[in-house]
Amino acid sequence: MTTFDLVVRGAFVLIGGNWRAAEIGVTDGVVAAISGTPLDGREVVTLADDEVLVPGFVDTHVHVNEPGRTEWEGFASATRAAAVGGVTTIIDMPLNSIPATTTVDALETKRAVAGSKAIVDVGFWGGAVPENLGTLRELHEAGVFGFKAFLAPSGVDEFGHLDADQLETALDELAEFDGLLIVHAEDPGVLDAHANEGGTGYHRFVESRPDEAETTAIDRVIAGVRRTGGRAHILHLSSAAALPALRAARAEGLRITVETCPHYLTISEEQIADGATQFKCCPPIRDDANRDALWQALVDGDIDIVVTDHSPSTAELKFAHGGDFGKAWGGIAGLQTGVAAVWAEAARRGIPLESVVNWMSTATARFAGLAGKGVISVGATADLVVFAPDETFTVHAGELQHKNAVSAFDGRELRGVARRTWLGGRELTIAADAPTGTLLSR
Repeated sequence: MTTFDLVVRGAFVLIGGNWRAAEIGVTDGVVAAISGTPLDGREVVTLADDEVLVPGFVDTHVHVNEPGRTEWEGFASATRAAAVGGVTTIIDMPLNSIPATTTVDALETKRAVAGSKAIVDVGFWGGAVPENLGTLRELHEAGVFGFKAFLAPSGVDEFGHLDADQLETALDELAEFDGLLIVHAEDPGVLDAHANEGGTGYHRFVESRPDEAETTAIDRVIAGVRRTGGRAHILHLSSAAALPALRAARAEGLRITVETCPHYLTISEEQIADGATQFKCCPPIRDDANRDALWQALVDGDIDIVVTDHSPSTAELKFAHGGDFGKAWGGIAGLQTGVAAVWAEAARRGIPLESVVNWMSTATARFAGLAGKGVISVGATADLVVFAPDETFTVHAGELQHKNAVSAFDGRELRGVARRTWLGGRELTIAADAPTGTLLSR
């Protein structure tokens, strides 16, 4: 009988989108066998009655911020948080690090820093900014997974936004090598027209970034994809008002994918108190009816994936202005809590765990082109999570692995705990002396 490095056996193993009793044999970091009869292993793990086995979660939208703003986060703290939350792969955004990942040199700088600290696997997005248009192929060939662009100011000076003509230029350039443009889609003209004095009232912040800002910008992206035949991905969709146009574009055959985030699915405008700037993000969290529509779009397949848009900062930046939403830094740190937040709300709505795993693991891996991740199948990478779906816990921001004790989920009861996690067949521990993650290229 073959002796595997690791055997995990359980009554509920997620295979091909369905639960089944199985034994998973792992050799050299790869799933080598799936069996309904006992396997022999050097290490054998038997799941408890309240545990299931799922593939490691894949978060394709994470701001690690290192180097340059490591006081906001960093590869050590971010990947620890990921590991605790059952996330085995992240793809890092090209901002808010300094330098931004808009050149090959900047990419190599970031890879050098990450390689000495990452506990989970890490890939990298490049940026498309006015200064690097015409050179995107170089970054593509260096291994970035695609190119992030803002259509309105990003909030940091070193990462400029693309105007209407520059968006067209970027789409033309990327179409030449079938590169992917991932877009923060808010229209600057609409934002300017709705700018207000700020203040502590959350409703005034939402009024300053209305649905129209997203719908107008997304219409522009759709038109550009239609013209070029290229690919685009809409980041952190918050407004359900954009769904009809996106649905029609996809039905037309345009290559457009869409994501949303845990905070848009689990929090609503009605729940946010005045001055509670831990909830500020751009685009904003909208009302409860909008939240319901986003969930329906997920169920219907009009939204492809759920990712955290983990965008942390220091407490000083989030709270220094007395609860003024116009001045507080915008961004929500959710890397460790994302899966549990989404599963808690999904369960409340009667949506099964396998759907959540699809949106946050299988589909995210497929979106990024990460073959062998997001699934439990023979030949797949042995990224595995022992998950306790019915265990609940209350979030305490100061106990999270995130570098700063700021969380929009602070005090909330969430559902689902990653009790054990393997990355490439090696069990993760946040106390590891050496990094265990691999740096990924497209």
